[in-house]
Parts: sequence; C-alpha cells; structure tokens
Amino acid sequence: MAGSAIALLLGAAAPAWADATAPASSVAQAGPAAQPSTDALPKWGPFIDLDGKAGTERNIGTGDLFVPLLQNGSSMLFTDLRGRFDDQGSQEGNFGLGVRRMLASGWNLGLYGYYDRLKSALGDDFGQATFGAEALSLDWDARANLYQTVGPRIADLGTTSSSAAAISGTAVEVTTTGTQQQEVALHGFDGEVGWRVPVFDAADTKQLRVYLGGYDFEGSGVRSVAGPRGRIDLTVHEVPHLWSGSRLEIETEVQHDGPRGTQAFALLSLRIPLQIFASAAPSSLTPMERRMTDPIVRDVDVVSEAHTVATPTITETATQTASGSALTVLSSSSTSGAALPGAVAAAGANSTVILSGSFTTAATLALQSGQTVMGGGSLAVKTPSGRTATLTTPSASVTGNIGGANWTVAMANNSTLSGMVINNTDTTNANSLDVEASGVSGAKIINNTLNATETGALGTAHGVDVLAGSSNVTVSGNTITARGGSLALGVQVNASSATVTGNSLSASGATTTNATASLTNANILSGSNGNTAVAGSCNVIAAGTGTTVNFNNAAACGP
Repeated sequence: MAGSAIALLLGAAAPAWADATAPASSVAQAGPAAQPSTDALPKWGPFIDLDGKAGTERNIGTGDLFVPLLQNGSSMLFTDLRGRFDDQGSQEGNFGLGVRRMLASGWNLGLYGYYDRLKSALGDDFGQATFGAEALSLDWDARANLYQTVGPRIADLGTTSSSAAAISGTAVEVTTTGTQQQEVALHGFDGEVGWRVPVFDAADTKQLRVYLGGYDFEGSGVRSVAGPRGRIDLTVHEVPHLWSGSRLEIETEVQHDGPRGTQAFALLSLRIPLQIFASAAPSSLTPMERRMTDPIVRDVDVVSEAHTVATPTITETATQTASGSALTVLSSSSTSGAALPGAVAAAGANSTVILSGSFTTAATLALQSGQTVMGGGSLAVKTPSGRTATLTTPSASVTGNIGGANWTVAMANNSTLSGMVINNTDTTNANSLDVEASGVSGAKIINNTLNATETGALGTAHGVDVLAGSSNVTVSGNTITARGGSLALGVQVNASSATVTGNSLSASGATTTNATASLTNANILSGSNGNTAVAGSCNVIAAGTGTTVNFNNAAACGP
C-alpha cells in the first residue's frame, strides 16, 4: 500500500503514536501503589473472530486474526490474517495489511490490501491480490473491493479425445478431436452500501444494518459470475455473560448469478479478544471507535469457474494396424486388376492390405505368409504418434477369369482373407475355382462372399478347397455359392484338417455332385458348427477323422 495513503489516513500532524506509547508514569501519580491510567493503553487490541457460515450450496468456516500494529487516538495500522475452509474441499488463506482513520466529520475511512491463496475443491492452486476501500459512519456504510489474479490463472483438469479413421485415396487418415477441462481464476470487483436500521439508539451496543450490493467476476472463455447480493446484519457488542470486548454477529445473506444460481447463507460470528495484549476497556469506546475494528467485508473466495474448451483437431496418416502390422490400401481407381497380384505381393509378409473397389484379374491373387487381405469390415489402426482408431473398411470384390487348375485366391501360412466378394465364372469347361488353401497351416477364410459358376458341362465349380495336407485352416462366416459343371462343391477338405463353422453353403446345377461339404480323408476339427445348407448335400468320398461338419438345418457331414 502506498506510503502517502497510509500517512494521509494516519494523519501526519498527529503526535507520533503518542497515545500508544506514553509511559504509565506520565499519567499516574508517583508511588509504589500507582496503576497506569486506561488512557495510556492502546484503544484497540488484537482479537480473533470465529465464523460459521451455513449455506444452501455449501458450508464455510473462517478464523480471522486482527492485530493493530500501530495506532494513535484516531488512526490504526493493522494486519488481518484469515483462514477459510468449506465442506466441498476448498481452502483459502488471506494475508492483509490495512489502515483506518477516524475523521472529525464522523466518518471512518479505510484502505487495505490482501494476498489470497486458494486450493480449490478441484485441487488447483490460485493466487490473488485484493485491494479495498471503505467509508463507515453511524448510519451509512460504503465498501468496494478489486480482485486481481496473481500467477497462473488457468489449471488443466484433463483432456478427453476421440479419434476416427477413414480412407482417403490410398491413405488411412486418423482425425483426432477432443475437449479440455479447465479451471479458471477470475478477476473482478464487488461493492455494497449499508444503512443502519433505527430500531436501536445510535449509541447502543446493538445495531441492525441492511446492505445491498453486487459483484462481477470475469475470465477468458468462461461465463461472467455477476449478480446482486444483499444481507441483513445484527451486531451485539459486550455480549451479556461473556468476556469484555466480546462481539456477536448474526447475519443472513442472499446472492444470485448465472453460473452458481441463487445461494443463501446464515452466519454466526463470535469475537474473542486477546486480553493478554492490554487495551482500553472496550466498554469505554464510542460507537465510531468500536467501528474501527469492524471486520473487513470482502468476497470470501478466490472466485474460479470450470469450463470446457475444444482442443485443436489433429489429422495423421495411419501406417500400421494397432497390432503393429504394416498397412497398405489398394484402390481399384489407382491399381488395375492386372496389377493387383503384384501389388499384394509387394506389400509383403505379415502385412495388412485393404482393398477398395472392384478388381478383375486373370492371375491368381497369392497371399503372403501372415498377410491379411480384406474388404468390408473394421480394423484398429495406429498413427506414428501412437493414436489408435477403428477404421470401417469399404467393400471390395475380385473377379477372376483364370480357368484351368488355377484359383482366384491362393492362401499362405497364417494368412487371412476377410470381407471380400470373390467371383469366378467360367464358360469353357476350364473350371471355376474361388479360394484355395494348399499345403498351408493356420489360414483363415472368414466373412467372405464366394461365387463360383461353371457353365461348361465338363468343368467344375468350387467355393473353398482345403488340400494337400493343409492344417488348422478356418472357414468361417462365409456365404459360398457353387453352381453348374459336373461338380459343384461349397467346401472341399481333402487330406487336411479344418474348422468349418457358421457358413451358408449352396451347391447346385452340377450334372453329377452338388455338395455343401465334400470330405476326403478329412480331419474336421471341433467347433465346426452352425452351418446352413441352402442347396446340396453332404459328400464323403473317403472317411476321415475328427468330428463332423454340423448344420442347423441338415444332417451332419463327416466320418
């Protein structure tokens, strides 16, 4: 606080603290039994105010230590130390220094400043400087306070984000959006005007006052906390049956603002004078001298508000699946059917290849070891920064015009064909063959639509062929249709082990055999359940081992 303002309020012309420091001998008669005059003692002594404030939204407790540091008969320099807590987990300390002066006109004027430190209910720490002024008389009060944040005013409460993936051309783009929760300390002001209700004499130790005021606190990006505040205060000095210098205050208060709504409080405050620091008898003080130790009235909080802000949108290209497999997108708009087999091979072993669009090829699409080739479905992908998202992959089809003993798709060890539409139509008796797993282990053919059509009388139509000692092949969730030729086979398992589950199998139009499942020395693994026979029947050429291929609507097929 500026030295000139303190000097003005204290009164530069007054004797330098004469009343506070005059020795007892200057005012007492000589002699061993002489006692100091009360006029030689300071007028105002230190005290503690204990406040309990019950509210509709929260309850508050406050301890306030008021200590006059310097004084004369009409002026006082004081410090005010407060501690506050509430039942919602917030705590605050106020450390103040102020000056008050009694004027001959009947007004008491005061200036004060505080440093406030808050630990909010959300666990954040904020600092604040408070500057205030007051003018008090017997009948009227006026107060105003200015609050300014000190130090960091924004605390991060956490970020929530989500990522979405989509194919753009031949890239998988991951877009991340989110929100950040923040708590913001607000700056602002408040003020009030009060009037003494004349139900008691002006010199009475009991006084009733009413106050009307308002407040306005602002912060970047948050709603202002602004509104009216009113209170009714009954103060009793020298409470009967209590100690000298006691003071009891009973108050009701109502305030309203947009963010916090309407809040009401009832306050009970009790003053405990610290008599070990002698002062003049409080009962001898005039009404305006008593008002020199009125509590500083200001907002009890460093006002803060929580709000949500949008975080910047981040767009990245996913280069792998969430499990770490290299990721490639092949679109029919940029990769021809003729180039498709080479592009899949170039993606490499243990990669994931997403196909988009419709491809027509005259060469076998040979999957690599551990490779996944997929059309429609979903896939978890990851960006170089580590963000993950679920990609909904587009539908894709491959039409093979190959003929002979060549399949449209050839599986490899631990490879996966998923979500594809595979079409093969032959008109030359050269066979129509969709998918082959030959001499491989761990291949998965899942959730595909496979169509094999042979219009030549001597050709054959095969959906899936598991051949040549293949092991642990899974054929699951597919819709397989084989039509025409001399043989129409939905799933063929020959000298291999496989799980055949949840497929819709249709074989029709062949001149000799229409087989939903054709088994030759097959080892059908457990779990081969839930298949549906649309057309055709079981065909066991040579008994095998294991369990059977079970159907929901037809007899089981197997050894």
